[in-house]
Amino acid sequence: MRRFNSVVAGLLLTIGVLGADHAWAAMKKASCVVCQVARGESAEEEVRAVRSHAGKEYGFCSEKCGKAFSADPLAYVPPSFPRAAPGFSLTDLGGNPVSNASLKGKVVLVDFWATWCAPCLKSMPELEALHRKYADRGFAVVGISIDEGGLAKVRKFVAAKKLTYPIALDSAKEPAWESFRVKAVPAAYLLDREGRIVAQWTGAPANATQLAAKLEELLVTD
Repeated sequence: MRRFNSVVAGLLLTIGVLGADHAWAAMKKASCVVCQVARGESAEEEVRAVRSHAGKEYGFCSEKCGKAFSADPLAYVPPSFPRAAPGFSLTDLGGNPVSNASLKGKVVLVDFWATWCAPCLKSMPELEALHRKYADRGFAVVGISIDEGGLAKVRKFVAAKKLTYPIALDSAKEPAWESFRVKAVPAAYLLDREGRIVAQWTGAPANATQLAAKLEELLVTD
């Protein structure tokens, strides 16, 4: 018993010296929530940093990811559904308003993208197909470009892709990507008719199969 107590005391002393974070990191693996949001990666990795938020501990693959989490934890913690969508107000390439008010009563996929984002471009034909299929039932895709090359560049790209859903260039003064806490593109948020976020895909394009299933659920009419 004395030997056991000595071992326990030694372990507690080690934890006290190294710090609880270091001891926790040395014993466990975890899926880094920062990598999940930024790159869509969910595999467990060796924990090299730990942070706490709202009474829960999160393990990270690097101190860099730990610092990113500390700077804006709500952007990385597992999302809650449904939750109110943040306010945004933009103008699409045709000069029409794109905002919470203009989209009221519709089911909307807000898709953040950029012309240089390969996964974003790959998913656009799927989003266009869903937009066409469900538009008559009250669904709309809204693309929000985070490009910094100006309207001409985005207009040319959209014309070449023959996209019919609204595309807006994000505002420089009050960017929607900040309101939605977008950390990397692609990032997509599905809003129900009440303007609540009910699903999201970050670090990877919206899954067309999952999205279609969710639309069949949300677009049911009495």
